Amino acid sequence: MTMNRLIHSAVRRDLARIEGGLRGLQDGDRARADLIQRTWDNLKSQLTRHHEGEDTYVWPWLQTLGVDPDLLAAMESEHEALAAALRESASAISSACASASHERAVAAAEVVARTRGVVDQHLAHEEGELEPLLVPHVDSPGWKDVEKKLRGSSPVQAGRFFAWVQDGASAEELTYLHSVVPGPVLLVLGRGLGRGYSSKIASAWS
Repeated sequence: MTMNRLIHSAVRRDLARIEGGLRGLQDGDRARADLIQRTWDNLKSQLTRHHEGEDTYVWPWLQTLGVDPDLLAAMESEHEALAAALRESASAISSACASASHERAVAAAEVVARTRGVVDQHLAHEEGELEPLLVPHVDSPGWKDVEKKLRGSSPVQAGRFFAWVQDGASAEELTYLHSVVPGPVLLVLGRGLGRGYSSKIASAWS
């Protein structure tokens, strides 16, 4: 288990929720449509920030370790394809949720299903080929410096992030998270500063 895999699990959970929510959206169900839109907006924000961090900090650092440039170039290319898929999904979801139309929602679900394919392919590639090259260095000073840069978000953003990754996480994932982040920090950030996510998104899916 790594923080990267914890994030990937949250991404996969949200995409499954959104696709299922769209397929089940009934005409005029404004509350459900708003929930789907909020969930999507948060997911897109979290995933975009995650990938921008990889592009800006992680890939260049891995390059200094001698990681195959072709593999890193493939990661960047997959990020570009993923960004395009997210834009397509964003447009379809916005249209479906603004109208609260079942027909448009089902059409949007098909777009999200295609996006899930793009996302799953990239995440699996990253987990299978790139992450094993990173894991041996997670205790190195260089990686610790990269982690500090990746954490460069506001306290509110950090709160939403920790509330999000814990929402629907497995027992194994939560155990890992508590092993790397002190409990009081998770309490303050996840339940305190992340309460907006918990009340407006997580609770509505439970």
